[in-house]
Amino acid sequence: MKMSNLYMPTLRQDPAEAEIPSHQLLLRAGMIRKLVSGVYSYLPLGYRTIRKIENIVREEMDNKGAQELLMSAIQPKELWEKSGRWDNFGPEMFKLRDRSEREFCLGPTHEEYFTNLIKDEVNSYKQLPLIIYQIQTKYRDEKRPRFGLIRAREFIMKDAYSFDVDEDGMKLSYQKMWDAYDAIFTRLKLNYKVVQGDTGAMGGKISHEFMAMSEVGEGRIAYCKACDYAATDEKADVVINIEDDEKLLDIEKIYTPEIKTIEDLTNFLKIDKRKFGKAIIFKAAGKPIVVLIPGDRELNETKLINYLKIAEHELEMADEDTIRKITMADKGFTGPIGLKDARLIVDKTITKIRNIVVGANETNYHLKNVNYGRDFQAEVVDDLLLVEEGDTCPNCGSKLYIDRGIEVGNIFQLGTKYSKSLNATFLDENGKEREFVMGSYGVGVSRSVAAIVEQYHDEKGIIWPFVVAPYHVIITVVNTKKEEQIALGERLYNELKNKGIEVLLDDRNESAGVKFNDRDLIGIPARITVGKLASDGIVEFSLRKSSEKEELKAEDVYDRILLAFKQEGFELK
Repeated sequence: MKMSNLYMPTLRQDPAEAEIPSHQLLLRAGMIRKLVSGVYSYLPLGYRTIRKIENIVREEMDNKGAQELLMSAIQPKELWEKSGRWDNFGPEMFKLRDRSEREFCLGPTHEEYFTNLIKDEVNSYKQLPLIIYQIQTKYRDEKRPRFGLIRAREFIMKDAYSFDVDEDGMKLSYQKMWDAYDAIFTRLKLNYKVVQGDTGAMGGKISHEFMAMSEVGEGRIAYCKACDYAATDEKADVVINIEDDEKLLDIEKIYTPEIKTIEDLTNFLKIDKRKFGKAIIFKAAGKPIVVLIPGDRELNETKLINYLKIAEHELEMADEDTIRKITMADKGFTGPIGLKDARLIVDKTITKIRNIVVGANETNYHLKNVNYGRDFQAEVVDDLLLVEEGDTCPNCGSKLYIDRGIEVGNIFQLGTKYSKSLNATFLDENGKEREFVMGSYGVGVSRSVAAIVEQYHDEKGIIWPFVVAPYHVIITVVNTKKEEQIALGERLYNELKNKGIEVLLDDRNESAGVKFNDRDLIGIPARITVGKLASDGIVEFSLRKSSEKEELKAEDVYDRILLAFKQEGFELK
């Protein structure tokens, strides 16, 4: 492609709405453009990278015997009602009506649709196992779209679904998809970890997430260096060993005027944070609940939602009127003793700490020396806490570390959740009717673009790996008014193109500075500069990821590019 004809509207400054490098650089490099919040167009350079990622996904899925098809993004309400997710999926679902008032959604995912597709056509164990997939646009009405392609309302995703005769077969399909994902993200040159994940609205008991490591990632990952334990912070088990043999003391009521936070109470009472009971008041499916956790820890809302067996959108912070109604006090003075018409739930660690400080359910007062069992009872949950750096590994007892990552893939063992609700069955070898045992597997295609840029960029722009770069090589003609330069540039451009190299030729009538800045920004991995030595048949060769430059004869350029491919483990097809 000649850049004089290329639609590549680059920007010199970071757009005001772009918060992270990938968002800034993809916009500046003319690879994406925002239509409205969370909705983007993929411009020619960006779309070439999208297609390359899609092809890698296809190749690895096909290698594992999966078959590609394409479903509609529009799904009828009836399918989702059968699984119970029409209401439970929450406000992230885009819903619409047709002219006949029939209700539909724009698919955020496709478990119901795929199950419905095969239920009447795959009817024998002889047709199993089956793995089918699609690469398609998904829609989720994110409350706060942010970070460009990382949290968008419209995004490109590969979703696959496996159907097996039993759980053992499903586990084999699950491992196949795990292996395929390892191959995909390795080929994409991503630094990633596989971690245990929360199954959330998808259902099932077991899931894993493939996280591209990044400081700007929204996902927090807890992992152990001494063993292979790794989990998202939503899923990570918190192990706290408490041996508190302090003598039980009598309750004391303390005047704490306008002192409402744990930090302020710690300073006022000179007592360690862990000796406080932190009360958090919610409405869960419209009903008030109070959750009590140690004062030095944070609540894991995902664990609470799973315990309550409600949808994420059904949990909300209680308003001040609700707080006064159940505590007869202002916000900040809630405790476990004397609550009215509220469900009390405590983390198990609260039951092991003696003589804690809690709100008195009376404005401006707290209680000292409160003890579970003696002074109050509650629903006790083994673990409601958010993991922290330095916590104990639940596998081996070593120290846990925390990093951030971008979720680029996930795999779920669904079991019979969807086949049962949609009455999808087959006949086994004994002629008995059985429900399909399913798995679900997703790759964020557009999100992977952002993850790659987060891991491969510098202050000048993007540094694409060859495997996903929009073009392999960019030829920069320094001065297009010099006939010898434009002639050599054109010659190399045609020769490389004819040998299967994807080439950009910068033949624009721009200054050398503009051209060099643009090529740094768009990140094409191999660069050829045609300048003053063109009349001698000499060009300059460099790689975007390196500051080294070398002069080459024009006839040696192709071999040098092949060497660069080999050094990065990239094969030209």
